Amino acid sequence: MKVTEVPAIAGALLFEPTPFTDERGFFCRTFDADVVRSVGIDPDAFVQDSLSRSVRGVVRGMHLRSGEGEAKLVRCSYGRIFDVVVDLRPGSPTYLGRATVELSGDTQATLYVPAGCAHGFQALTETADTSYRIDREHDPSEDVTIAFDDPELAVPWPLPVTLTSERDRKAPGLAEVLRTLEVKAP
Repeated sequence: MKVTEVPAIAGALLFEPTPFTDERGFFCRTFDADVVRSVGIDPDAFVQDSLSRSVRGVVRGMHLRSGEGEAKLVRCSYGRIFDVVVDLRPGSPTYLGRATVELSGDTQATLYVPAGCAHGFQALTETADTSYRIDREHDPSEDVTIAFDDPELAVPWPLPVTLTSERDRKAPGLAEVLRTLEVKAP
């Protein structure tokens, strides 16, 4: 498994497995505790796995958690997604930096999103299944949402946005969130 840094976001990493391919399809390891540990992440810290299914054009995000935040491993297990991370950690060398990565079921690459970063994605295929491995139990009182179409974020969504949740449609802009957000620095 190859691990590369995502330069626009301090601490973000891309894990790219090496699939074994034959006439049946492929097999690959999508998580390896030893590899995760070798780059300074505690593999035992992850306490929850979640899965979302989205249709083409759907945007989910931009989401993060206040306080301690939450780190996550994000992988598109089927289809393709345009994934976005924004660093909202005061004091981070990449504060307010933005990274975009295409994740797909073909590669099974996993993106590590550090705690304190906003995350969102857009489904690029008719069906896109996205898996999350999260390092904290969900606490709805810590949920923070930023408008996915905020001009300050200027996310270059590759497709017209076809659908979002009500929460995402009504989310405040980045400036408003930053006035009240409490995120611990890395």
